[in-house]
Parts: sequence; C-alpha cells; structure tokens
Amino acid sequence: MSLLEEVVLDLERHTAQEGWDRPPRLYALVRSGELRQAEPELADQLGLAPDAETLAALEQPALPEQAAVEDALATIAWPDAVAGCALVLERVVLPPDAEDGIPEDESEAAAYAAEHPSREDVRMIVGVLRDGTRHSALRLRRHEADDEVLAGPELVPALAEALAATLEPDEPEPAAAAEPDTGSAG
Repeated sequence: MSLLEEVVLDLERHTAQEGWDRPPRLYALVRSGELRQAEPELADQLGLAPDAETLAALEQPALPEQAAVEDALATIAWPDAVAGCALVLERVVLPPDAEDGIPEDESEAAAYAAEHPSREDVRMIVGVLRDGTRHSALRLRRHEADDEVLAGPELVPALAEALAATLEPDEPEPAAAAEPDTGSAG
C-alpha cells in the first residue's frame, strides 16, 4: 500500500468515527522526515516514529462556508514543503432519473436534493501528491461497515484535479514591457 493510500484510508476511518454531517476539511500532507526536521515537537506530538517514513495529514483552517469548495480551492497555493493535500467532503448524490427535476436556483436545488427520497449521502476523501499520484475513498451513509468503503485512484477525478491545481506553482505575471522614453534631452 502506498503512503498516499494509507493516509487517505486513515483519514476516512478517522472521519467515520466522528460521524456524518461535517463541514469539508482540508489537510496538508507532509513527509514525516521533513516534519521531524522542521518541527520536531509537532512530530513528537503526532507520534511519528523517528525511523518510519510516512505522510502526516495536518488539518488546515476551515474552508469558508459561503464559498463553494471548488472556489475556495482555487485560492489555495501550498509551500514547497507540502508534499500533497487531501480533502474530506460530504455530498448528496441523486440517481440519474431524479436529475430532471432539479431546480436551476442553487439553494432550491440543494433543498430538492436533501429532501429527495432516492438521495444518497456520500463522503469522499481525495488525496493528491505533487508527483501526480492520487487516491480516493468513498463511503455511502447507508454502508457503515469499513469493508464497504470504495477506494481507488480515480473515483472523484474532478475533485482530484482541483486539489492537484493547488499544488502547481503559481505562474509569475509577465513583466511589463518597458515604456519607451519619450522625453527630450536638452
């Protein structure tokens, strides 16, 4: 099992213990060796073994509740010390036959989905690394057993893409062309 798979599944188990109806949570993924070197006291608090190489998931401040998660992710850039990131997110999923009745207004659509008798609550944990590695875990509310968690690299590709974009270096703004000097000498 890869380090990313391990941390995604650990986040899924931890979140499952806390129950449902939680806000989205964002984590910085840091290699334990680098964390031990930069923050030895934090590494000790987290119980990171001195000789084991793992990924530590460091929970970040809450995402703004008013903004869509995708919009919030678009504003995030990680420092180089962050090897990757992970997001825990709950959503309501409707079957294809229920999608015809979804209102266009976003708040009405959310209410429609929340009250629909065929709705499925799903918790998604998606992790990405700078090298492009991805892993996800999905749990449906009606499937509470740990052995019913779906896991794989491409379960939520759009969310993985949005997370991967937070790890890309910001493009510097192009330098403005020098203005020609139109002043006269003399």
